[in-house]
Amino acid sequence: MALGARSDPFLAFNFVVEIQSLVLGGFSDVTGLQKEIEVQDYREGGVNDYIHKLSGPARYPSNLVLKRGLTDIDLWNWHEDVTRGVITRRNGSIVLLNAAGDERWRWDFFGAYPVRWTGPELRAGTAAVAVEALELVHRGLSARVK
Repeated sequence: MALGARSDPFLAFNFVVEIQSLVLGGFSDVTGLQKEIEVQDYREGGVNDYIHKLSGPARYPSNLVLKRGLTDIDLWNWHEDVTRGVITRRNGSIVLLNAAGDERWRWDFFGAYPVRWTGPELRAGTAAVAVEALELVHRGLSARVK
């Protein structure tokens, strides 16, 4: 980018979720895209005025939580398989799109499986969409910018 050129930030509502071998509709929310580095304190003998801060391993403190309008039974079935001890780990991606619908950012997650399924809140007095949520534990994230 040229010096002085400005790029507007991407809008958070324009994204798709891809999970290997599952046909998925649109999602309304994705949370849990988080990665941090553990910091380890190291005291050096004879040095009392500071503690060394050393970089430790990366960790992913939050599970991914995907929310969407209730449509098919694929996410429920995946969670049910895990409940029965059949753990199928899947890779997937959260893809952020620009205003034209082109991919701009992609976060890939690896070895994920569901640890919680939450069903819709049903209320007779509203016309709200029935929403399901699936919480995924995973082995890690990577990011790419297009």
